[in-house]
Amino acid sequence: MSTSLRQKKMEKKKNDIIRSAISIIAEKGYEKTTMEEIAAQLLMTKGSMYYYFKNKEELLFACHMMIIEPSIEVIKEFKHRDLEPDEKIKGLIKDYIMFEISEKSMFNVAGKLDQTFSAKYLEKILKKRDEFNHIFDELIWEGIEAGVFKNVNVKMARMMILAGMNSVQSWYKQDGTMKPEEIAEIHADYLVKILL
Repeated sequence: MSTSLRQKKMEKKKNDIIRSAISIIAEKGYEKTTMEEIAAQLLMTKGSMYYYFKNKEELLFACHMMIIEPSIEVIKEFKHRDLEPDEKIKGLIKDYIMFEISEKSMFNVAGKLDQTFSAKYLEKILKKRDEFNHIFDELIWEGIEAGVFKNVNVKMARMMILAGMNSVQSWYKQDGTMKPEEIAEIHADYLVKILL
């Protein structure tokens, strides 16, 4: 088996383990979930689980990375798109909310970092979040400098927009009256007004 094929199979297995863990953690909570339960759901032995993740904390860290890393890639992509600043922010909000809805369980589990992670993992997660926030701030500054956005407090505006974006996972229901696309569109329209 080639190295790349082996790596792909390993990544797929890791993703399967993460998703299995998320479903149990979402139901029982992080503290009450055991590696044995996660392994049993995947018909794996506990020993084979440790081949992929050395402990539950590392597994949850991988879950955070499955949210943060794609979010950083998307915001980088919007930063370089040939769009007006308000359209970049609107597009980013819509994409992020669609991602949040599609990965609702993962976002719910990603809860309170300081109560879950040791300093080693917490530092890595916060560094990634800072990277995302820094690019978001650059998008806002771009709009201010272009005269599209008001001269807002960039950090406060970003925090208000992110709070609005991140709140969706706490109340969204699949059987609700609105489609995800409608929710994303409305949020984008309202949240970008913070900057206009």
